[in-house]
Amino acid sequence: MSKAIIIFLLLYFPVLGQSNWKLAVEREGVKVYAKTVADSKIKALKAECVVKASVQEVLALLLDVKAAEKWVCHTKVCSLVRKVSPTELYYYTEVSLPWPIENRDFVTHMEVFQDPVTKIVTVNAPAVPGLVSPKKGKVRINHSSNVWKIIPLDKEHVKLDYTLQVDPGGLLPAWVVNSFACQGPIISFTAMKKELSSGKYKQVMSN
Repeated sequence: MSKAIIIFLLLYFPVLGQSNWKLAVEREGVKVYAKTVADSKIKALKAECVVKASVQEVLALLLDVKAAEKWVCHTKVCSLVRKVSPTELYYYTEVSLPWPIENRDFVTHMEVFQDPVTKIVTVNAPAVPGLVSPKKGKVRINHSSNVWKIIPLDKEHVKLDYTLQVDPGGLLPAWVVNSFACQGPIISFTAMKKELSSGKYKQVMSN
C-alpha cells in the first residue's frame, strides 16, 4: 500500500487511544492532541481551536448534515436517515478513499445537550449499527466515540473541543494509522471556519 493512499485514508479517520493527552501538531490555529487507550493500539485524538462564531452558529452547522460534504475532509456523501427532534438525529456518511482502499461508511446518532449554567453545548455523535444495511464495496464502521464541546468565550467567539476514538477497520497497521491521524482535524477545522465565516449560519439562527 502506498504512503499516499495511507495518508489520504487517515485524513478522514483520526483514531483511537490511555495516558495523558500530548500535543501532536499545531497548525492553522488548531491544536491536535493524542493519547493511548487501554486495550487498543490506535490512539485517541482531541482537537481544539477558537472560532469567530456563536454557539448557535456552530450548532447549526453541525446539525446541517449535508454541509459535512463541504467541510469534513473526504466526505463523499452525508445524508439524513431520521430526525427524532431538533436536537437528535441519525445520519449516514460515506468516506471517499483512493483505490485500492474500500470506502468506509457509518451511521451516526447525534444528540445535543446544553448545561443550563455554563451554557456549554455538548454534541455526542457515536457511530451506531443496524439502521442502514451494509453496502457492497464499503467497510462499515459500527463503533466509535465522537464528542464536540462548544464553549462560549464571548459574544463573537467560542472554543471547540473535539474528541474522537474510532477504528477505521480493514488491514491497516496501527503504527501507520497513528503516524498520520492528526492531519484530519486540521483540514476539517480549517474548512469549518470558512463555512462559518460565510454568514449562512448566522442567518439560520436569526430566522
